[in-house]
Amino acid sequence: MRCILSLFLSVSILLTSFFPTSETPTPTSPEEVSVSAPSVVLMEASTGQVIYEKDSHIPLHPASITKIMTMILIFDALENGTISLDDTVTVSEYAASMGGSQVFLEPGETQTVDTMLKCISIASANDACVAMAEYIFGSEQEFVNQMNQRAKKLGMNDTTFVNCCGLDTEGHMTTAYDVAIMSRELITKYPQIHNYCTVWMDTITHVTAKGSTEFGLTNTNKLIKQYEYATGLKTGSTSQAKYCLSATAERDDMELIAVVMAAPDYKVRFQDAVTLLNYGFGKCKIYHDKNQDALPELIVNGGVEDSVSISYESDFSYLDTTGADLSKITKELKLPQTVAAPLKKSSIAGKAIYKLNGKEIGSVNILFQNTIKKANFKDYFKQALKVFLMS
Repeated sequence: MRCILSLFLSVSILLTSFFPTSETPTPTSPEEVSVSAPSVVLMEASTGQVIYEKDSHIPLHPASITKIMTMILIFDALENGTISLDDTVTVSEYAASMGGSQVFLEPGETQTVDTMLKCISIASANDACVAMAEYIFGSEQEFVNQMNQRAKKLGMNDTTFVNCCGLDTEGHMTTAYDVAIMSRELITKYPQIHNYCTVWMDTITHVTAKGSTEFGLTNTNKLIKQYEYATGLKTGSTSQAKYCLSATAERDDMELIAVVMAAPDYKVRFQDAVTLLNYGFGKCKIYHDKNQDALPELIVNGGVEDSVSISYESDFSYLDTTGADLSKITKELKLPQTVAAPLKKSSIAGKAIYKLNGKEIGSVNILFQNTIKKANFKDYFKQALKVFLMS
């Protein structure tokens, strides 16, 4: 017989969290944020919330911060199994001909995908970018097509890529806000990028017809050495783009993204980034709920199963900039007492609603974990027979 399942229509759970306050910079108002670059944005990574911006939607030349999208596509290919880190990539004559920042790969030279990622992330190597583009999609042009498609899916509405490395080209444009979007995608979906972009110095080995030689890599992002909380991400500079930077940093379980575009010199881009990051760490607190508490099963009416398991769709994050006491956040489950078959796996069963001082601050969907078909006469007969044989 069907088990009787107890369930509350709503469950309030008081959630507490510890937020260290020592060593936190004094919060400042937006008027006190002084940056020299014409276009900047500061974003919190887990929520995507913009904390501060200055003309962040103006299209500008991005230089080598273009490579953030290039690395997203490389990690996409690694995730879906198209390539592996141990794969050997052969450098074409075209890839080797790239100017600008490079690691001087030669035509016919081979390097692993892992080494190519080092070259791109640490040394901003244009030649490695093109070699990887050709390896994954056959040509740089097709790779760029995929970059633009990926950008569109991410909502990068003011971005057009023309190449995969960021050399000045007519029409190759993006915005500080769009750079923050793709930076967020890279560091949240592929956090292993930090294993590359936090390396200060490394070496690769060129093996060519001329013999074997070592080549040194030095990180173009000086914040890795100079800023205690730096976790990445990418620099860029050309004559048209001037000096650009997407800087990521983590403190007190909060990761921030500071994008600086068209700074007048390389010192300003780093100074502006530090100003933005310190402002964010001083002003903001982050609340995380990993939603690991057990959820009850729901009674199913008219199905081949009597009950169905449910689960949270995701974690929950909330960014506060007001100085509120985040230990007062509550979570309320909104769930039906019973559900009717048929049910589809991953469809919405209810919600977890978060409130602070009685005001809703966000929610997370609760999903069915299984597909349950509607019972027919044959199913009811089998159930009745089973009950009869057990009695």
